[in-house]
Amino acid sequence: MTSTRERQRAAARARLEREMAERATKARKRRQTQAIVGAAAVLVLVVAGTVWLATSLGGDDKKQNAAGTAEGYAQCAYTEVPKEGRTKQIKDVGLPSVQQDNKGTQTMTIDTNLGAITAKIDRSKVPCTAGSFTHLASKGFFDNTKCHRLVTQGIQVLQCGDPSATGNGWRETDGTGGPSYNLAEENLPTDKRPPYPEGVIAMANSGQPGSTGSQFFIVYGDSQLDPNYTVLGTITGGMDVVKQVATAGDDGAFAQQAGGGHPKKEIVIKKLAMSDIQGG
Repeated sequence: MTSTRERQRAAARARLEREMAERATKARKRRQTQAIVGAAAVLVLVVAGTVWLATSLGGDDKKQNAAGTAEGYAQCAYTEVPKEGRTKQIKDVGLPSVQQDNKGTQTMTIDTNLGAITAKIDRSKVPCTAGSFTHLASKGFFDNTKCHRLVTQGIQVLQCGDPSATGNGWRETDGTGGPSYNLAEENLPTDKRPPYPEGVIAMANSGQPGSTGSQFFIVYGDSQLDPNYTVLGTITGGMDVVKQVATAGDDGAFAQQAGGGHPKKEIVIKKLAMSDIQGG
C-alpha cells in the first residue's frame, strides 16, 4: 500500500504541474496579446507615414497635375544641341530647369555702355523663354557682348544676344552664336497688327520651329514681321538708347543675307540681369 508520505508527494507534484501549466498558458496568452498590439502599432505607423508622405508631396501650392507638373509651373523642353553639331560660336552653360514658374513678372535690365534698357516680362505668357533668360543671365552669358545687327529698312530692330560678338574682332561674327540648347517659340502674336510694334522685345530664330536660342531683338519702330518669333516682353525704359544707335545706321554687312548690318555706333551689353519673380 502507498504510504501517506508518498501520497503527499504525489499530490504536491500534481499541484506543481498544474501551476506550471497555468503559468505557461498565461505566458502564451500574454505573448499573443503583445503580438496583436505590436502589429496594430506598426499598422498605425504605416498609415500615418503614408498620409504624411501624401501630404508632403501634395502641398497646397505645388499639387501635381495629370502631366506630373506642379501647379504654378510649366513643363519646358530645352533641346540640347549635339556636341558634334556645335560650332565655336556655341557657348555651353548647361540647361535650365525643365519646370518653370508660369506666374508673376520679371524685370530685365540691360546695362549698356550707352545707358540702361529695361523690359517687363510676363511669366504667364513666356515661362520657358523667361526661364531660359534667367538661367543664361545667372551664368553671365550676355555680359560683355555687343549687339551685332541693326536693321533700318523694312523692319526696324536692334539684335543682340550672340555670345560670340565679343572683343575687337566681333564684327566678323556671322550672327549664329547661341547657347548649347534650343527651345520652342511662345507667345506668338498671330492676332496682332502689327505683330511687332515699337517697344516689343522678341526672340530671334533660324526660321525653323523650335530654334529659339539666346538672340533677341528690340523693335524701335512698328515692324511687319511674320508672327514666328516669341514676344518676350515690353521695353519700359531706354528706348532712346536704341534709337540713338539706329540713327547712326549700319554698315550693311548682312544686306545680302538677313538684311542690315553691324551698328556703326557700338552698343555693348556690360551686364544683363533678371529680377526675382514678382507677384507669382
